[in-house]
Amino acid sequence: MPLPPLVGHEGVKNRLAAAVAAGRLPQALLLAGPRGVGKQRLALWLAQLIQCEAPTASGREPCGACRSCRLVQSLQHPDVHWFVPIELSKKGADADKQVDLVAEALAEEMAARREQPLYAPPGGLASHPIAAVRLLLRRLVLTPALGKRKVFIVGDAERLIPQRGSEDAANALLKALEEPPADSVIIVTAAEANALLPTILSRVVLVRVARIADSAVTAFAQQALQIADKDQLAQRVTVAEGCIGKLFALDAPRAGTPDQAARFLEAVQKGPATRQAFALAQTPFQARGGFTEMLDALAGRLRAEAKRGGDTEKLVEAIALVMDARELAQGNVNPQLLAAVLAEDLSGMGGGARQS
Repeated sequence: MPLPPLVGHEGVKNRLAAAVAAGRLPQALLLAGPRGVGKQRLALWLAQLIQCEAPTASGREPCGACRSCRLVQSLQHPDVHWFVPIELSKKGADADKQVDLVAEALAEEMAARREQPLYAPPGGLASHPIAAVRLLLRRLVLTPALGKRKVFIVGDAERLIPQRGSEDAANALLKALEEPPADSVIIVTAAEANALLPTILSRVVLVRVARIADSAVTAFAQQALQIADKDQLAQRVTVAEGCIGKLFALDAPRAGTPDQAARFLEAVQKGPATRQAFALAQTPFQARGGFTEMLDALAGRLRAEAKRGGDTEKLVEAIALVMDARELAQGNVNPQLLAAVLAEDLSGMGGGARQS
């Protein structure tokens, strides 16, 4: 299946298209905006415009019909490399094997997205491992196979993992961002620009991607979700908050699915016994992805409470505790222990972690 059309973002598209037409497009870009707003879809649109063999007369849109456009739309263009967070099911014995495993995992993910372009966000344990950086660097030095330029998209770049002993590869990525090969464009996307390393921020041109109008989200939802009930449609659009990706998020409202973040906050408030019961209910090791997704949702609730005027100092401290737990969850720390310790820490903060 081809990619769905890009909805909204006309202002950003016009500026990027003008830069392409004038030959002034920066070689290292950061598209930053709310989660699910369409940053990676915008990056793919830009890749299609760069690769297009016959752009429209205005130069503001790819033709959509040439071979290059069709290949980008089907995620098969050999010069467009889309790196997304992955969760490896096995590990290689050496660096080269790890790179091969990452390449296989990315190929499988792209195949899945060709089958279902309306994909859910990555799981809680998915990341850009150092082997993915090495794979990107390998492809960066290759000669374009079909077009004149290569395009690299690094989605959810806040999930880049710096690892001890891997400084050479990390430094090489920074060097690549600072001085990409003349035939390459690197597009990084992130929900929060300040979630990236300062060394990365200093090497990219920041492009802000804003939310789109509810009317545009509604039109897309009617076509993609085919929801007949107007109230249900309106509810989904409201929850999306101008971000089409949220329509397909794993934590979107679903009948019968408990809100784990809300249950966790409720357990924090009810006392030691309830907190202990919630902690023991977590799967010890096999489902840490679900646990980290709960922590992500919990951090989102706390941030929303801060925006509504809650006790900012306590909420900031609570968010820091949640993010510390999330980082530990990606290692070998038992989620049951993490949940118990986090619940105890939050309960000691009183109103700073109240349910929002």
